[in-house]
Amino acid sequence: MRSRIITRGKMSWPGATRKHRGMHCDTELCHSHRVEWGLHFPSANGEYQSPINLNSREAEYDPSLLDAGLSPNYVVCRECEVINDGHTVRIILKSKSVVSGGPLPSDHEYELHEVRFHWGKENQRGSEHTVNFKAFPMELHLIHWNSTLFNTLEDALGKKNGVLTIALFVQIGKEHLGLKAVTEVLQDLQYKGKNKIIPCFNPNTLLPDPLLRDYWVYEGSLTTPPCSERVTWILYRYPLTISQSQIEEFRRLRSHVKGAELLEGNDGMLGDNFRPTQPLSDRTVRAAFQ
Repeated sequence: MRSRIITRGKMSWPGATRKHRGMHCDTELCHSHRVEWGLHFPSANGEYQSPINLNSREAEYDPSLLDAGLSPNYVVCRECEVINDGHTVRIILKSKSVVSGGPLPSDHEYELHEVRFHWGKENQRGSEHTVNFKAFPMELHLIHWNSTLFNTLEDALGKKNGVLTIALFVQIGKEHLGLKAVTEVLQDLQYKGKNKIIPCFNPNTLLPDPLLRDYWVYEGSLTTPPCSERVTWILYRYPLTISQSQIEEFRRLRSHVKGAELLEGNDGMLGDNFRPTQPLSDRTVRAAFQ
């Protein structure tokens, strides 16, 4: 029998906190008991769920994606909040960074709300999506909502053209200078519920070099409850690089509050916080490159 952490923490997605006030989710429930998600969040049983395996040979080249180039217009964020919520590390951005173009509706802007990380306890796993069944040690998500149509991220959840997630795979190599501001404060966020304000963060540093911005696009869902669908996914082909010491800072985090009683066999370490790949069903993955 799997052990679980006794303490509970609320899900951080708006749809999980407001619409399901009685529901709680700790790391064990979220990742060892995923089969239970559909009992409480019906969208998790949907046909168009995320993540998926990206089969590079089956992706369809769509030249129309290049007609209106994908255009991130990110600005440096001052006083950003970094949070260990017991499920992941989140960077809450307070400056108005937007993206448009590419597969997005014409003349619509999507505002960047936050950045989330998913990683493995070992380098052989960690990413939510896979490419030809290959996993990466980490995947990060830049979560956006359509600020042309909606007033908040919560309003946009589950709505057509409501939410966009830009995903980047992460491999081990050179230190990522743009993430130093985050990894350097993780030692202060060891336990669930801890947060830290960093004076400056530039989301542009998370984007690949302009010459390496090939991407795939498909329609899917949130990868954690409430698993709302109608999420547009853009996944960059070329991964970012972080150092081994940087990813180890993430692996030192804990999924529980300080002093929580842990059941035998559960070390309480935060990691392997990725959802297994879901069936593609009748969806088409498009590619902005040949």
